[in-house]
Amino acid sequence: MVKLERDAAGLAVLTIDAPPLNLYTAELHDRLVAAVAEVEEDAPRALLIRAEGKVVSGGVDVSLFAAQSGPAEAEVLFDRMLDLPDRIAALPFPTVFAAHGLTLTWAFEVAVACDIILAAARAKFGLVEKVIGLTPTMGGTQRLAARAGVGRAKEFVMTGERYDAATLERWNVVNRVLADDGFDDAARQFAATIAAGPTQAHAATKRVLAHFEHGGVPEANEHVTAIAAALFDTEDLPNAVRSFLADGPGKATFTGR
Repeated sequence: MVKLERDAAGLAVLTIDAPPLNLYTAELHDRLVAAVAEVEEDAPRALLIRAEGKVVSGGVDVSLFAAQSGPAEAEVLFDRMLDLPDRIAALPFPTVFAAHGLTLTWAFEVAVACDIILAAARAKFGLVEKVIGLTPTMGGTQRLAARAGVGRAKEFVMTGERYDAATLERWNVVNRVLADDGFDDAARQFAATIAAGPTQAHAATKRVLAHFEHGGVPEANEHVTAIAAALFDTEDLPNAVRSFLADGPGKATFTGR
């Protein structure tokens, strides 16, 4: 149902495989949380989240909502659901989501919690909770607004339509649209390239941007110099500086330390 693999270069790959539709269930949630806990405890240099099957996900098993007795019980469920993308967003290393096909509701909300979204040309995306009279509960609305603006988020959620990868790239939600053929290999190669970079510097970039998201440029400016200066305590920065001076740009290799 969920598999977490690591390669020698430090890339972790989390694969969702719950056929036929990779629907969100309580069991899938527990397994995803366990995988996230594992990378929280033993951090890789980057994480790629992907799925097996024809679709990334057809959404949530609606019987989960039917089982709720009322608002109080539902809020407990929704708090639990929201915790998953929140923990992914807080991971201190780069996260990449690979969408090879239809990506609905919870899977889209996990995608926008990641740093970078790669999409196959055939991929489609949607927050379709309106069909059961619900609004998205796993942060997708607000994280979509952060990427594309409030107006686009309202359109996306209120229409409940499925949007193609090219449209979401134009909206600055999807980072890159890749060819359908060879998509999985291309996504893995992209993530491996990110994993091979200066992991501590990438973590610093995430911290700076978290300040920007919270308080704009002024708050980010208050913290960026201290965050950047701390990188002089890493191995990668001084080694890369020496490599640059001795051999020119682009020759350094990084260990993530």
